[in-house]
Amino acid sequence: MQTRPDFLLTLKQRPLVFDAAMGTSLYERGYFINRPFDEANLIRAETVRQIHAAQKAAGAEILETNTFSANRLLLARYGIPDAVREINAAGVHLAREAAGDGAWVAGSIGPTGEGLGVLPEDKLQELRKIFEEQIRALVDSGVDLLVLETFHHLGEVLAALKVARSNFNGPIVAQMSFEEDGALRDGTSPERVAGILAHAGANVVGVNCCDGPAVVHEIATAMLQAGVPVSAQPNAGRPRRLDQRTLYMATPEYFGVYARRLFKAGVRLVGGCCGTRPEHIAAIAAAARMAGAADAGSGLGPGAVLDRIPAHVETRAAMEEVPLAQRSRFAAKVERIFEQRLGRGTRTQAPKDRTDFVVSVELNPPAGLNPAKAIATGKQLCDAGVDVINVPDGPRAAVRMSNVAFAHLLERENGHETIVHVCCRDRNLVGLQSDILGAHVLGLRNLVVITGDPPKLGDYPKATAVFDLDSVELLKLVHSLNQGIDPAGKLVGEQTSFFLGSGVEPAAVDYDREMRRLAQKVAAGAQLIMTQPVYDRETVQRFLKDTRSLNVPILLGLCPLVSARNAEFLHNEVPGMSVPDAIRERMHRAGGGPGGQREGVNIAREMLEEFSDSIVGCYIIPQLGRTNAALEVLAPLGYGQPSA
Repeated sequence: MQTRPDFLLTLKQRPLVFDAAMGTSLYERGYFINRPFDEANLIRAETVRQIHAAQKAAGAEILETNTFSANRLLLARYGIPDAVREINAAGVHLAREAAGDGAWVAGSIGPTGEGLGVLPEDKLQELRKIFEEQIRALVDSGVDLLVLETFHHLGEVLAALKVARSNFNGPIVAQMSFEEDGALRDGTSPERVAGILAHAGANVVGVNCCDGPAVVHEIATAMLQAGVPVSAQPNAGRPRRLDQRTLYMATPEYFGVYARRLFKAGVRLVGGCCGTRPEHIAAIAAAARMAGAADAGSGLGPGAVLDRIPAHVETRAAMEEVPLAQRSRFAAKVERIFEQRLGRGTRTQAPKDRTDFVVSVELNPPAGLNPAKAIATGKQLCDAGVDVINVPDGPRAAVRMSNVAFAHLLERENGHETIVHVCCRDRNLVGLQSDILGAHVLGLRNLVVITGDPPKLGDYPKATAVFDLDSVELLKLVHSLNQGIDPAGKLVGEQTSFFLGSGVEPAAVDYDREMRRLAQKVAAGAQLIMTQPVYDRETVQRFLKDTRSLNVPILLGLCPLVSARNAEFLHNEVPGMSVPDAIRERMHRAGGGPGGQREGVNIAREMLEEFSDSIVGCYIIPQLGRTNAALEVLAPLGYGQPSA
C-alpha cells in the first residue's frame, strides 16, 4: 500500500501545488448562499467530493478541506454552532476520499471575524477556545497539515497559530491577506509578517486572497526574506460585476505566467483563492512541472528519467568530439570571433563590420501547410548578412509546422544555416532523442536547448506538459551523443556533431538561481549562451561581468519594441522580461504606429552599440512578423537595408 511522502521533505525537493477555491465551485454548482458553505460537507457531500476530485485531476497536490469558516462563532450565525466537529470531520473525510495517496489533505482554518484591533486577554482566550475546537476536530480526523488562511490581523492569526502548534505536531501553513499597498491593515510589511509568523511556529508563511497574481507576486517575493518556505494563493483578479453576475477576470493563462514567476523567485507553494477553478490549477501545475515538480502520478520530475538510467560506459571510452570549426559555419564564426576579439578575458575591441560580428534572427515556422512566404523571408534576412535563422519550437504553445522540418527547408532552399530550438515541454525522453537524431540526419547542426514555457491558452488549452528533462539534462544528453554515447550509457560507434546553445534570463527575479543554472548549463555542454531580450543597461553590465569566468560566447537578445502598449505588456506579463521606466516613457512619448516602431529600433540600436565590444553577436526577436525591424537595428554594422 502506498503512503504519502513527508510533506516538508518533499517541499524542500520541489515546489508543490495547492488547489483552487471551494466556494467558487460550490456557488457555480447551485449551492445557496443562505447556508454556510462548510455545511455542504453534510448536505451536499457528493458535490464537495466531486470538486476535490476535479482539483486533484487538474494537478493539485494539496487538497484543502471545506472547513474555512467551520468554527463555532460563524456557524452560530446559521443556527448550527454545535455542528463544528461533525462538519470538520466530514470535510477531512471527503478530501481524503478524493486525495487517496496521491495528495495531501490540509485542514483549512479561517478567521472568526472577531479578531479586530488590539485584543485584550479575555478576548484572546475566547478566540483560542474557538480555534481549539475546530483544530482538534481536524487533527483527530487525520489531516496531513493545517492551513491558517485569509487572516487580516496579526493578533488573531497568532492566537490560532499558538493553538495549532500546541495541538498538532505536523506542518502548519500560515497565510495572511494584505491590502492593495502590500501591507496589513495596521501597516505591517510582508517581510515583518513573515518573520513574526515563522518565529511563532509556522513551517510555511504566505499570502492568499487579497487580489490577483500581480499583487500577490510582489507580496510573496517580499516574504522570502524571512528565510522560510513561502506560499501564494491569489484570487483570479478583482471581481467584476457584469449582468448581475460577479466574475473574476484573470485567465488560467495569466495564472500560469505568474505561477512561473513565483516558482522562479523561490516561492514553494502556489494555488488559487477566490474565483479560481481547476483550469487555473492546471496552469499552475504546468508551471510547477517546468520548475522541477513531479509529473502528476508519475513520480518523475525533470531529469529523473536520466537519473534512473545507469551509466554503463566510463567517460574515457567516449569518442573525441568533432572540433567546433567543423560542425557548422556558424560554430566556426562564433569560435573565431570569441578567440580573436573576446578570448582570454579581453573586452577591448569592438566589431568593425559584420564579418566581425554574429547575428541570429528569429523566424517562426508557418502555422499552415505552405512555407513559401516564410522561406522567402529567411532568404531576405540571410542575403542581407544575417548569419543564422533562429527557428523556435512551438512558440506560445501554439501548433505550427515542425521546426526541424522548417529549418531543413530553409537550409535546403536557401543554403543558409539555421539554429533550431529543442524544447523539453512537448516530448518525452524517447521523442526528444528521436527528433535530435532526425535533425542530425537532415544536416542540421546548430541547436538551442531550452526547458520551455508551460502550455498556455493556445490551440489546445488542455494539452499537458511533459518535462521528462529540463535544459540541463537535455544538454547532457546531446553532449553525450556528440561523444558517441546514448542515454543508456552505451558507446554506439557513431556520434553527432551539434553546436550547442542555451538560454538565460539576465533580468530573472531570482538572479542567483539563474546564474547557478547557467553555470550548470555550461558544465553540461552549452557552448553558446543566448540571452532573453534586455532593455536595462545595468542589468546587462552585471550579467556580462558575472559571466566572464564562464568563458563562453554570448549573444545578446534584442527585441525591438513596437509601441507603448507592447512595452507595458512585455514588462508586466512576460516572465524574465523587464522594461525600465525610462524606456517605457520613451515609447509613450513616441506614440503609436511608425513613430513607436522607429523608437523601438533606436532603443535596440543603442543597446547593441553599447555592448557590442563585450559579446560575439546578437539574437534579434522581431515582433508581429516585422523582420525588417531586425535589419533596421543592424544597419549601422553594414547589414543590408530592408526592402521597401
